[in-house]
Amino acid sequence: MLTDEQRRAAADRLWTAQTERVPIDPLTETFGEIDVVDAYEIQLLNISRQTSAGAVVCGHKVGLSSPVMQQMMGVDEPDYGHLLDTMRFSEGAHIDTTRFCFPRIEVEIAYVLGAPLPGEDCTREDVLAATEYVVPSLELIDSRIKDWRIGLADTIADNASSAGLVLGRERATPAELDLRDIDAVLHRDGEQVAVGNTSAVLGDPTDAVAWLARKVASFGVRLRAGHVILPGSCTRAIDARPGDVFRAEFTGLGSVSASFT
Repeated sequence: MLTDEQRRAAADRLWTAQTERVPIDPLTETFGEIDVVDAYEIQLLNISRQTSAGAVVCGHKVGLSSPVMQQMMGVDEPDYGHLLDTMRFSEGAHIDTTRFCFPRIEVEIAYVLGAPLPGEDCTREDVLAATEYVVPSLELIDSRIKDWRIGLADTIADNASSAGLVLGRERATPAELDLRDIDAVLHRDGEQVAVGNTSAVLGDPTDAVAWLARKVASFGVRLRAGHVILPGSCTRAIDARPGDVFRAEFTGLGSVSASFT
């Protein structure tokens, strides 16, 4: 467990890395006593720094939602980060890679809530009832830690390695699709680079959203109407380089694209 002073120092290091695009050594090496609670508090310090400057929380993302990633990190549950309105990109935008350290793309379906979710007792049925629609999405992830040498506390403190999101134009209600079994294919410059299925996200991405609602409730946070929830990637992450054009296609849900300069 870190002291408040150490938490602030860690948050400052991450903030400098993000704003100056100069990655830092892992916090797990610099602050040997850091734990998961410390990491979430460090994350909140930097989110508060941004909301104080005018950014608005528009949702949350779930990370480490696949068994493979959990095994790699030595954990038995996902983690989460915040989505801010300053992190949203339109499909037509050209995303500048120099804004990031090590940008990568992940493929997800996004849940857009039409009603708030309950907290500690949230179930998948609650999520389905509260979801106004789902939409194809790309999450832009980044690490302010050198060479993605991250442990669990590193990625949590670093806002679960989140950096941006792009939402597609297609919409569907949960009743129109089997959200547990949607195939996804990611192309880069017309070449297939990743395939996956939403079942890779805890077996059912809706369960990931319910987990998130329960988890954030312990920090006094609620998932509200209008929030965008990214439940986790159904494909492996792909590096985003200047000149890359990505297109993800979802069976029954359309597509979403993003380009980088």
